[in-house]
Amino acid sequence: METHEVIIIGAGPCGLGAARRLASLGVRDVVVLEREQEAGGIPRHCGHTGFGWNSHYRLWTGPRFASELRQSVQGLDVRTDTSVLKLEPNGRMHVRDQHGVAVMQARRVLIATGTRETPRSARLVGGTRPSGVMNTGALQQHVYLHGFAPFKRPVIVGSEWVAFSALLTCRHLGIAPVAMLEENTLLSAASGHSLVDSVLGWGLRSVGRAVFGTQVLTQTRLIAIRGQAQVNAVEVEHGGVHRHIDCDGVVFCGQFRPENALFDEALGDAPLRCEHRAPRMDTPFRCSDPAYFAAGNVLAPLKNAGNCWRQGASAAQHMLASLQ
Repeated sequence: METHEVIIIGAGPCGLGAARRLASLGVRDVVVLEREQEAGGIPRHCGHTGFGWNSHYRLWTGPRFASELRQSVQGLDVRTDTSVLKLEPNGRMHVRDQHGVAVMQARRVLIATGTRETPRSARLVGGTRPSGVMNTGALQQHVYLHGFAPFKRPVIVGSEWVAFSALLTCRHLGIAPVAMLEENTLLSAASGHSLVDSVLGWGLRSVGRAVFGTQVLTQTRLIAIRGQAQVNAVEVEHGGVHRHIDCDGVVFCGQFRPENALFDEALGDAPLRCEHRAPRMDTPFRCSDPAYFAAGNVLAPLKNAGNCWRQGASAAQHMLASLQ
């Protein structure tokens, strides 16, 4: 069995921020485990700017921010294409990599697995199962990492800020979304009730139409997806009336949820829990099993990437204090 001082699960901004801080505090036996092929987290495939200000006081694109994070942990043991399958008490875990399944253990483990968008299945959307249906993250990976356009005229589902990020992603390769669908009266990116929110909502509608050529439809619910090999239409409902919108893809945006499947693994007689706001044993970020800590969007999305990086660094200091 492989043993270490600290294991960090997740090589996004939070996990890499924690690894960097631990190294700067003199903890050298740190291993970071990442299931993707490259460290850096979601910013790797967010081609727009806006990253880095809360962490480095710089304005970078997502890939540049992810590159800076990777450079900050050069020399540390960061293992990609490695998935944690199961957690056990006292920092013991089952891990799968290219060599198979192995057991690892650490005195302290940080869970920094981040967040994910709600998929189609959880949104109870009916219809067929053609290709061309994905979330924003998958779209960004297709476009920014592989230079591939998975469709030409998709429908965007949701109106959180990430939906407008999806519009920017589409524009990068000349993809022209035909509509953005929002179930509520107000856009989620401007869902307050103040005059400012109302003006912002009007402005976002105008941006969708004027800049991206995309109609923004509120009070419109996606009922079903149609198509065989590829999406060819969606069925929507507005005011009790059903209609079809021709399209060749569907992008589900937002409704972020913590990527907390590992918390459901049994640790002794109780599930692993982390109480950030009312931490056990007066130690922030510590879980019910004292070998485990958690930080970042796995606790409660959605913190921006810079704040996740800062929270990872803060969690690292508390982990170090618990080791001494």
